[in-house]
This record gives sequence, C-alpha cells and structure tokens, in this order.
Amino acid sequence: MSCILPSNAKIGGVLMSQNPDVQIPLSSAPTLTTCFNCHSAMPSELRFCRNCGFRLGEGVAEYNDTVRFDGTHGPMVSSPAPYPAVTRKRRRMSGMAWVFVALLVFFVGAAAFTAILSPSRQRPRANIGFIAPPTVKSYLGVNGFDTADNDAGVTFDRVEAPDTPADKAGLVGGDIITKVDGQDIRDEDQMSELMERTPIGKTVDIEYLRDGEKKTTKLTTISADENRRLTGLFEKRPEGRAMFGYDNDNVDLVEVPGTKLKGVKFGRITRNGPADLAGVKSGDIVVEFEKIPIRSKGELLMRVRRALPYSTVNLVVYRGAEGSGQATDDVKEESTDKAKEETKLEKIPISVKVGKQ
Repeated sequence: MSCILPSNAKIGGVLMSQNPDVQIPLSSAPTLTTCFNCHSAMPSELRFCRNCGFRLGEGVAEYNDTVRFDGTHGPMVSSPAPYPAVTRKRRRMSGMAWVFVALLVFFVGAAAFTAILSPSRQRPRANIGFIAPPTVKSYLGVNGFDTADNDAGVTFDRVEAPDTPADKAGLVGGDIITKVDGQDIRDEDQMSELMERTPIGKTVDIEYLRDGEKKTTKLTTISADENRRLTGLFEKRPEGRAMFGYDNDNVDLVEVPGTKLKGVKFGRITRNGPADLAGVKSGDIVVEFEKIPIRSKGELLMRVRRALPYSTVNLVVYRGAEGSGQATDDVKEESTDKAKEETKLEKIPISVKVGKQ
C-alpha cells in the first residue's frame, strides 16, 4: 500500500516544495526469527534476544546490496543464517570433591574387608595352642607348704610377715594343717589346688595340729600383691633388724625329751653377743620366743627378726641338768638312747636385750 502526496500540499500551514510524486512502501507484518537459546520468537530486525540476550542472526539491515561485476544487484538476504548451537562444557570436579570421593571409597572398602575377615577370625585355629589365663591364687602369708609325715596334712616353716592371715590367725611354723573348710588335706599339691580355687578375701576354717593337739582357727585369704606388700613393709621398716647372737646355720629341730614338744636347739652362740651376755648357752632348746611357740628353725629366725633393736625379749628354753649346754653337745658316743631319754632337763626363762645389725 502506498500514499501519494500532491506536489503543492501544505503541511502545518507551510507550502511544501514541489517534488515528483514518491511512493513510500509500507511493509506488511514484520518477519520473525527464533532465538536459538531460549526458542522465543523475536523480530528478525533485532540482533539480540530480548529474553536471554543471546545473539540472533545478522539482520537484513546489516547487509549492503551485493554488487556484481556485471552491474547487477544480488538478492537481499531474507532471513538470518542459522547460528551454530553452543555446546556447554561439563563442569569439572574440584579437589575437595575428589578427596571426599577417595575417603568414601576407602571406608567402603575397609567395611567390606572387615566383613570378609570376621567369619574367619571366629573359626578356631587348629594349629595354635591354647593359652591359659593367668592363675589367680589366694595366699595365707606363709613361706610355702610341705607334705607332713604319713600324708597327715601340710606344714610350713614360718609365717612370712606381721599382719598376714596366718599371723593374725595365730599359726606358727611347724603347725600341720589337716582341714580347710571341712575338706581333708593330704599333701602340698592338694593344698596348692585348693588355694587356686579359693576366692581372694574369703574367710575359711582351718583345722591344724600342734604338739599332737587338734586346734582350729579362722583366717581371710589375701592376694599375691597384698602378700608382697606386707612383706615389703616388714623388710623395709625404719627400725631395722635386731641382732640376737647365734649361728642360724648351726641349729637343729629336736624333740624335747619327756614332753610332746619340739624346739630348736642352739649350736654355736656368738661370744659376747646379746644371747651370750643374757646367759643363753649352746645346747639350750628354745620352745618359746615372746610367748610364741617355736616349732621350726624358720619361725625362730623370723621371731628374732621381728624383735625391735635394743628391746628385751623373753625366751623359754630347756637345758640339761648339768647346767651346761656344751656338756649336752659332748655327750659320749657310748651313751645309749635310753640314757638320753632319762636325761633330766630344766625349763628356764631367759630375758635377752637384743642389739641391732
């Protein structure tokens, strides 16, 4: 459709110059193009999409007429050339993401490895020997047990230290334990097994023999650690050890003639020592030390060691009627056993002021 204006027309009261009639083309409906990014319809004259800003094809207005060498004009581009599609690059994983993936793989693998090995660990291994757990044993506080004569029970040489169960119960070296909690005791193996079965801290009934007489007492067992602790306290006491003045290697356990008692017979007495100065003689048989029965060599040694240095201790000894222990040692070989039994012994109390080692 075209509009023709007359050559002498007035516009706004002004006479326009006369020009030849010009036909102005009025375009019909505008052509459209499609955005290759958001697929929105846009006028083909636009260079960029109004929605996403993506560059559209080059419009017709941007092209000049193509002039050929022969003077003719080429056709105008009626539509934009297709724009190549943009391929988005795949986003690469960051370093921390790779670390997370590696840890995840490690833990999953460890869980699978453990699940595989667990059943095999639960199966018993035939070639590996069984390791028994450590034995928990109760202690009485004595130096050990020996089988008594005729398997009549078990005996021991000494009580180890003050305040041990045996010490509190009044036991002394040489006693023969025959029953524990009503169970007969025959030998040291049975006693050792019983101590392993007896709980630590249990109070048990003890039946024992001393000088042929049956006696009973109660004691509470202790652990090995407690036994060592009590022994250590005694060995390291600040008062130190007492000195009595006799040769511990030169003593004998003997029966006192005419009695049911046993005692320790002194061999050599140290000259000018505490025992010698108090009147103890070689050949004397000691049966009491501070009112404690002496029925073994170990018990005599332990009682001497218990005495406080420079204290006075009281002994009870048996001595021959001759009044000389040396005479008892020098008994002639031709003397008969009957003559020895008829030897009259005198019971003598002696007080000794001990020294210090």
